[in-house]
Amino acid sequence: MKYDLNLLPVLVTLMEERNVTRAAERLGITQPALSNALNRLRDMLHDPLFIRERYGMRPTQMAEELVPVIAAALATLDDVILGQQDFDPSQATRLFTLAPNSYVEFVLMPAIVARLRECAPGIRLRLIPFGNDLTETGAISGTTDMVLGRISDAPDNLVVQHLMDEGLACVVRADHPEIHNALSSAQYESLKHVNVLPPGRMRAGLFQALEQRGLKRQVAISVTHFLAVPEIIAVTDYCATLPDLICHHLAKDPRLNIFPAPVDLGTFPVEMGWHVRYRHDPAHRWLRSLINDVAKERMENALQT
Repeated sequence: MKYDLNLLPVLVTLMEERNVTRAAERLGITQPALSNALNRLRDMLHDPLFIRERYGMRPTQMAEELVPVIAAALATLDDVILGQQDFDPSQATRLFTLAPNSYVEFVLMPAIVARLRECAPGIRLRLIPFGNDLTETGAISGTTDMVLGRISDAPDNLVVQHLMDEGLACVVRADHPEIHNALSSAQYESLKHVNVLPPGRMRAGLFQALEQRGLKRQVAISVTHFLAVPEIIAVTDYCATLPDLICHHLAKDPRLNIFPAPVDLGTFPVEMGWHVRYRHDPAHRWLRSLINDVAKERMENALQT
C-alpha cells in the first residue's frame, strides 16, 4: 500500500492540538486545506481518526495507536537528515518556537534577539507561554523547540542544560518613609509585599526559601509578570522580592531603591530544555550555544557593574 508521507505531520499535529484551526495555524496552512488533508488521511487509513465533540476532537483508537509510532519515526528522520546538513547562521531562514518563563523573557530575550539580528537576521522567533507544566509548552512532544526557565521533573525525552544561577534582592520606592539605607528582617516582615506568580516552579521556590529561613511576608497583591512590579512599587509603600538581574535593571529607575534581602534567600537555577529529536540539529545546536553565551555574558556584565 502506498502512503502519502506529507499527510503524517498533519495527523501528529491534529493529535496534539485536537483543534483544526489551531493545527492549521501551526502547520502554516489554511483551515480548508487541513480539513482536506484530514479527509485524505481518513480515506488512506480507512478510519475516521477524530470524532468531533463539543470542546474539541476525540481521537479514535487507531489514531491513539498510530500517532506515537508516526511521531517517533518523524523524529528519527529529522535527526538523520538535519544532522547531515551544514548550518550557516548568516544565510539561514528558520522559525524557532520558544517557551520562556517571564523571568527569561524579561532578562535574556532582548539580548538574544539583538544577537540574532547581528549574526542570523533570517532566524525568527515565536514565543509562547511557559505554561504550568512541560506538556502545555509542547516541549515534551517536540513541537516547541525549547523551553527556558526553571525545569523540574523533566521526562527522559527532554534534555536539560543549566544556564546560570540567580539570586534574589528587594525593591522599594526611593522615597519610602521607613526604608532608607538597609532593609532589616523586622522591616521586611512589617511591610506589605508585591508577589510575582509566573508559571512554573519559581513561585514555590521563593515561598520555600522564606519558610526555611523563618521569614514571613504579608502579600498585598499578586501579579503575573515582573513588568507590573515597578509601577506598583513606585506608588505604594510595598516591597517586592525579585531576581537579582531584574533588580539590576530596575536600579536604573530613579523612583526605586534596591536592597539586599535581609537574609540570604539562596539561588534558583535557570535552565534550557529541548526534545531529544533536536540533539543533532545543527541550527538548534547553534541557537542553544548562542543562548548559553548570552546567559553567561549577562551574569558577567551584572557582576562588573
